Amino acid sequence: MSNTLRITEIFHSLQGESSLSGLPTVFVRLTGCPLRCQYCDTAYAFSGGVIYSQDQVLQEVASHEADFVTVTGGEPLAQPECLSLLGALCDAGYKVSLETGGAMDISAVDERVSIVMDLKTPASGEQDKNLYSNIDKLGKKDQLKFVICNREDYLWAKKQLNEHMLDAKVADVLFSPSNEELSATELAEWILADKLKVRFQIQLHKYLWGNKPGH
Repeated sequence: MSNTLRITEIFHSLQGESSLSGLPTVFVRLTGCPLRCQYCDTAYAFSGGVIYSQDQVLQEVASHEADFVTVTGGEPLAQPECLSLLGALCDAGYKVSLETGGAMDISAVDERVSIVMDLKTPASGEQDKNLYSNIDKLGKKDQLKFVICNREDYLWAKKQLNEHMLDAKVADVLFSPSNEELSATELAEWILADKLKVRFQIQLHKYLWGNKPGH
């Protein structure tokens, strides 16, 4: 069916990541993902979901009366109609961000959308899926994220930061510890020791509600 999307959940919460952390936000979580990162915390979105029309998504988003909307997954760009939804949300006046895993082309994303894109580290198990051509398509309204599991990941991310001059390309480069594998304090100390121009972040929503759907 055209102009429909498979949705895992739509919910109102506080943004837990990115430079907008702490702001009330409506999350639209699309179903399906071509990646299988070993630390994934949203595997429940790999399958299932409910078919929504675009209008139904917009109605549900509007019911929460928030200014910010994040379209996430899974991998939202795996559904072609995601692009139309992003445009419709912008047209409706929302401040829209897109969370994407970096394996799919972002060139057709509405220019009004703030893209938060991962580069997959070695420990993710999906490093070979990185679409590095996406880096040059990011701009000053966008952010680039590394989920870091160990020292090797950190050094790899630091290398990408320097080689691609990422801090000059995007609004923020985000370094986030994989909660089960790396101490947040340890990552923070590495960043400070190396004087990196990055934004350290932790997943605020997990500290508030734990790792569960709907938050």
